Amino acid sequence: MVKAFILIDTSPGKAREVTQKIRQVTGVSAAHAVTGPHDIIAMVEAADVSALGELVVHKIQSVAGVSRSLTSIVAD
Repeated sequence: MVKAFILIDTSPGKAREVTQKIRQVTGVSAAHAVTGPHDIIAMVEAADVSALGELVVHKIQSVAGVSRSLTSIVAD
């Protein structure tokens, strides 16, 4: 199992709406709108790195309002 934190930037004013949509994506264990340089932080789990890539590219980045994401894989 691979776990990662996804830092997500959204279109202005869309953080709460996008957070609600991302929480519904299979593989997302938590998602929160936050202050700071990014708009949302999500915790995700996938079977392997390939599945993680699919999750990020096809399910998270495709959510309307997502403009950019940064994935940090958990190392411990």
